[in-house]
Amino acid sequence: MTTAAAVRTDERIQRDVLDELAWDAQVQPNDIGVSVADGVVTLTGWVDGSARKWAAQRCAQRVRGVRAVADDIEVRLPGEAARTDAEIAIAASRALEWDSFVPAERLDVTVANGWVMLRGEVEFGWQRRTAERELRRLRDVRGVTNMVEVRPTARPDAERTRRDLQRALLRGIGTERVTVEMDGDTVILGGVVRSWWERDEAERVAWSAEGVRAVRDRLLVGG
Repeated sequence: MTTAAAVRTDERIQRDVLDELAWDAQVQPNDIGVSVADGVVTLTGWVDGSARKWAAQRCAQRVRGVRAVADDIEVRLPGEAARTDAEIAIAASRALEWDSFVPAERLDVTVANGWVMLRGEVEFGWQRRTAERELRRLRDVRGVTNMVEVRPTARPDAERTRRDLQRALLRGIGTERVTVEMDGDTVILGGVVRSWWERDEAERVAWSAEGVRAVRDRLLVGG
């Protein structure tokens, strides 16, 4: 069986990414350019907020055949409508407090020129990801730097965690081509996934495991 028929041209990928950007309401309105070389998508242009920039990147990653995404989109906030750094910081703190899954009392937020810096400690990796996602959705945020450390209360049983993660990955993305190794409290993901969605889902599952402090993603996106 040949795989040649499954190979998608750069031109087709470019059209599909543009269609995906036009279809996704979270990216609208936008002024985004798309170029593709050897399956690597480069996004250029500008949007009016970090949430739209993040959504545009996700759009490109969803398209079949995309090997990687270079995000060169600029965030341009409306001059008169933009909130001050102090107002953004207050909104960010409240967003974390309102999410019952995030230990807001253990996190610290600073804002400079619309860019949010998140620091602190959490017990689980999924709490770190959730906190960043909440801040990226806020209006007038240019971007988020997530420096939150994951500090589990106990070290995991490496072999049991590896087996549980392997089963969870099989349930979630239905492939045995993803391998799991443990280095102390660090998960190492290897192998091949079929899409960027599967790669992100594999990371999400790994970060959800109890006692995991770090995840090293060595996954390749292939057919």
